[in-house]
Amino acid sequence: MRTPIFGLLAAAAVTLAACGGGGGGDGVRAIKVVGSSTVYPFTRAVAENFARNNPDFGSPVVESTGTGGGMELFCSGVGTEHPDIANASRRMKVTEFENCQANGVDNIIELQVGIDGLAVVAAPDGPSFSLTRAQIYQALAAEPWGEAQTAETWTDIDPSLPNVPIRVYGPPSTSGTRDAFIELIMETGCATNPAVEEMDEERKDEVCTSIREDQAFIEAGENDNLIIQRVNQNPGYLGLLGYSYLEENEGQVVGVPVDGVAPTYESIASFEYPGARPLFIYIKGNHLDAIRGLREFVAEYVSAWGPDGYLVGEGMIANPEDVRERYAAIAEAMTPLTAADFEN
Repeated sequence: MRTPIFGLLAAAAVTLAACGGGGGGDGVRAIKVVGSSTVYPFTRAVAENFARNNPDFGSPVVESTGTGGGMELFCSGVGTEHPDIANASRRMKVTEFENCQANGVDNIIELQVGIDGLAVVAAPDGPSFSLTRAQIYQALAAEPWGEAQTAETWTDIDPSLPNVPIRVYGPPSTSGTRDAFIELIMETGCATNPAVEEMDEERKDEVCTSIREDQAFIEAGENDNLIIQRVNQNPGYLGLLGYSYLEENEGQVVGVPVDGVAPTYESIASFEYPGARPLFIYIKGNHLDAIRGLREFVAEYVSAWGPDGYLVGEGMIANPEDVRERYAAIAEAMTPLTAADFEN
């Protein structure tokens, strides 16, 4: 388990210390990685080990931009000015794949590197919460089930909940964690009311995915450590972040059960926990022959993602064996993602 870290790890580019801050000795550009703040600590750990074991390739530069921002940068083109890898806390969208293709990024390797949970967290010395997806949706939707949002406290949602204002720190719209929250929590909670099935698709999408814009939901940027800090300092406030940050900051925050299931390694690995989600990296196959060490970096990732690998110590939950084997084969062959893969 890692020591709690409250620094601004996810701000700006993070250049690893080995080998002169990111450049190879011969001036060849080092590997560039952008994307998800959730996947960031795992890729950073891989980059540190890679740099230590492969000094001739230079030290990879890992930047936390959020999944959406990372995909935009990754898909912007081919060449040394563009990133080589994108971290993602959700799968690439079809629209992002099409944008990549339009910009010449037509060789993309998709690897599911592990599993994470979208954890709801609270301060340990604050009121005790246990929530359902329907309650979370009702509290944070702009128009819960098509009605005006009037809830100010959790007791307005359910009298058995703590009588404190609804205040939830969460990620911005560019974050894959925000996308996962909408898909896994908001849309599922919305679907518990049969009335939404009578709406047309456009209205249903608006009602089920739009988050209120008042002080009840507070965007805290791409820095999950900042959410940990603010929740810890404000008992009664909740936070939304990746499970690995909950695990690494044990004692600073506690996990809130959702639909009666607490976020734990076991409940997320089994997908019993409602917020369980896969994590990905995307490799720009167009750069495999141009960027020295890129293939070796991918091999380092594969070697680290098993149940006995060092990424579990960083808080990652290992994929099931069959999933690991499938993506290890993709990594070895560097099999590109196709449009047909999105139909599965």
